[in-house]
Amino acid sequence: ELVFDTELRLDLLVEDCVVVELKATEKVNSVHEAKLMSYMKMLVKPKGIMINFFTENITKSAKHFVNEYFAALPDE
Repeated sequence: ELVFDTELRLDLLVEDCVVVELKATEKVNSVHEAKLMSYMKMLVKPKGIMINFFTENITKSAKHFVNEYFAALPDE
């Protein structure tokens, strides 16, 4: 196990479950997505949402991510 003594530059954590990454860029690329997935894994959170404010319709810009922790959530 690797332990890093650093502070995460996390945008939002909702209900201690969903990592939210906010962007204002013309194009969201794979590096942005990898960063969000890394935060989710380091924080042991099952869901992530990336929202890009560089758009005319913000609801269509939101992209959802899940990882292996999502499968462990209880069914409701």
